[in-house]
Amino acid sequence: MKTFHHLDFTDLPALAAEKRAAGLTTSLCIPTLNEEGTIARIVETLRGALIDRHPLLDELVVIDSGSTDRTRGLAADAGAEVVLAADLLPFRGSRTGKGENLWKAVYHCRSDLIAFVDGDIGNIHPRFVAGTLGPLIRHAEIGYVKGFYERPLLATEGVDPRGGGRVTEILVRPLFDRFCPELAALHQPLAGEYAARREILEALPFPAGYGVETSHLIDVWRAHGIGALAQTDLDERVHRNRSLADLGRMSDQILDAFLPRFLDQRPSAAERPPMISLPEYLERFPGAAARARKPA
Repeated sequence: MKTFHHLDFTDLPALAAEKRAAGLTTSLCIPTLNEEGTIARIVETLRGALIDRHPLLDELVVIDSGSTDRTRGLAADAGAEVVLAADLLPFRGSRTGKGENLWKAVYHCRSDLIAFVDGDIGNIHPRFVAGTLGPLIRHAEIGYVKGFYERPLLATEGVDPRGGGRVTEILVRPLFDRFCPELAALHQPLAGEYAARREILEALPFPAGYGVETSHLIDVWRAHGIGALAQTDLDERVHRNRSLADLGRMSDQILDAFLPRFLDQRPSAAERPPMISLPEYLERFPGAAARARKPA
């Protein structure tokens, strides 16, 4: 698995030119739920750098889970296309969770490459997008790129610069070490900052909740091998730290996604099917029909 650094992709005009030369298009999706404190600055920063000044992105979309604060209005005012997740694929119903938003992003976003960033980043910078899209633009053999970073943990006694990522170190890394040790080389398997090729994403099932990142890594690894995965060092990410109760719920959802992939269990009922299996998707993306007919 290749590892990059965001400094490899700081020349945004050159990266945008490489994207055009390769005939690629790119989308950014920001999944949100009540992120009024950060979303405007995230959209303004990324749109300004990656659309207005340097055309690395062709599309910037906020897909919202039903925020009850000003998230959607602030995102729209800042220049994002804003879509309510429940309005996409309405005949398929609506479920709650981050994975639901990401699944529907594969349907809604039009581009060849889709990048994701979370809506709660306090130190937003173009590197969070360029650092994950860059390897896909420059390396055709790579299909899925995860970001990794230091995650400071704010505590009563001060700031622990390496204290974030508690679920990763207590749950996910031990599971990877035991069941799929090649994936244990990923520094931040649960990072919300990553990018992938459409043909990779459309073939993946999506758990509706926080198990989505774990399931993606396992499924891409099994289908394409470790060489299709890469990671990029994004330095430091500042965001809100979740309570232990929130982390417990997150861990439950990760186990719901992980265990059926290694034990004889049915996938969770909340897991969405691969987008390429839906007639609505094939109608929206006619080129996907040929990929759907290819033998596994």
